[in-house]
Amino acid sequence: MVSLTSLLTYSRRLLPTLKTQNHAFYTKRSFFLPGPFKRVDGRFLGFGRQSSSTAAKAAEKGEDSFLKWFLLLIPATTFGLGTWQVKRRQWKLKLIDDLTRLTTAEPIPLPLDPYEVNNLEYRRVKVRGHYDHSQELYIMPRSPVDPEREAREAGRLSSSAETGANVITPFHCTDLGITILVNRGFVPRQKIRPETRMKGQVEDEVELVGVVRLAENRKPFVPNNDVERNRWHYRDLEAMAQVTGAAPIFIDADFSSTIPGGPIGGQTRVTLRNEHMQYIITWYGLCAATSYMWYAKFIKKI
Repeated sequence: MVSLTSLLTYSRRLLPTLKTQNHAFYTKRSFFLPGPFKRVDGRFLGFGRQSSSTAAKAAEKGEDSFLKWFLLLIPATTFGLGTWQVKRRQWKLKLIDDLTRLTTAEPIPLPLDPYEVNNLEYRRVKVRGHYDHSQELYIMPRSPVDPEREAREAGRLSSSAETGANVITPFHCTDLGITILVNRGFVPRQKIRPETRMKGQVEDEVELVGVVRLAENRKPFVPNNDVERNRWHYRDLEAMAQVTGAAPIFIDADFSSTIPGGPIGGQTRVTLRNEHMQYIITWYGLCAATSYMWYAKFIKKI
């Protein structure tokens, strides 16, 4: 029988040998692991997992880069639109100045050639003759021209101005031998009928200064002219000339032609809609706001 002392002695001799063999086996496994694995801090990581993580980070970085430059288009576009509105405003101001200069220049005799007249819109001309009140036409509804009031009420949905009509009267030019159409001016609604303003129905020969106007196209939502009821909504010179027998030449009488009790002359609108400054502020404001947001998201955090 083997004694307990012999077993303990054999165990002490065998233990170092087992440790040495186990260490050698562990070392051997470490050196001969398959290629895709690597030992890091006592753990084995796969190179395939590292490659997938790196590819995901690269893809995410690429998406961030695309989003970064794509969002930069917003401030760039709004800056371009603001600059375009600056150019538009300069063009509109020049156009208004040109119209104002034409309507305040010294009047010239009205040419007899209709083709020459077509090149004189907003030009002041002078004629001499008399009215034919029996063939009045009425453009309605209209409100009196008041540039200051119109500037105050720009952008509003409603207006405080009185409504009525512009009275268009055939005018026989004794010096030219033709009959033209003259916009004598504005009358309120209760004064549209000629018998309500007999004091203004001048019969004598007069010298008249007015502004040449051309035919206009019907705008969207504007009703068609009602020739039978004598309700006109826009200047259709050919139709007006056919009804009255006049030549298709049209002038707006100036304010000095106003006769007490008659239509109020000077109904030529030369104030064009000019809201470009509002657009400039809007676009440049959006450009500044979106530029700061882009900077805060993509530059400031770096």
